[in-house]
Amino acid sequence: MADVNISATIRNEFGKGSARRLRREEKVPAVIYGHGAEPVHVALPSYDMMMALKTPNVLIHLDVEGKKELVIPKAVQREAIRGFLVHIDLLTVKRGEKVQVEVPIHLEGELAPGQNLIEHVYNSLPVEAEATHIPESVTVSVDGLDVGDQILAKDIALPGGTSLAIEGDETVIQILAAQAEEPAAEAEEGAEGEAAAAEAAE
Repeated sequence: MADVNISATIRNEFGKGSARRLRREEKVPAVIYGHGAEPVHVALPSYDMMMALKTPNVLIHLDVEGKKELVIPKAVQREAIRGFLVHIDLLTVKRGEKVQVEVPIHLEGELAPGQNLIEHVYNSLPVEAEATHIPESVTVSVDGLDVGDQILAKDIALPGGTSLAIEGDETVIQILAAQAEEPAAEAEEGAEGEAAAAEAAE
């Protein structure tokens, strides 16, 4: 997994006004919590965090005014339209510690011939992994799958040291039949019927 180094400063002001000031300074408010300690409110460099968050479950070596913390992002709020960072929750972790995270699922392969659809029951897979060895993703093959086929959580190969955080019999991916479109002839007949009804009404 990827890890990055980021510096943070302690934040003592709160509210919308403070958040606006931080954005003008190209910073984003965040909270560090975990291990029963009191939450620590900090400000992080927006650009550095935007780049770091491109990697799911990135491990961050955080320097909080000289104090070193090892953290992973647990909740990220973004502005709905422009997508800039609004607030981040960071969880402190230790080497060797197990954490529960959600890992993106990447699909590979081609379905059996036909108008079939892939339904993602889970877009990301809940797993438990060592905090400094969280997989960036898991790969699932849908090659040759047909309508009615399913991929269960227990069917997905996981890296060593990683285990499922959901029941193995949970459906993760299933293949559905595409809904047939209304035949063109029926659509035309319907349109002609509507036109005749309109003329009669006139």
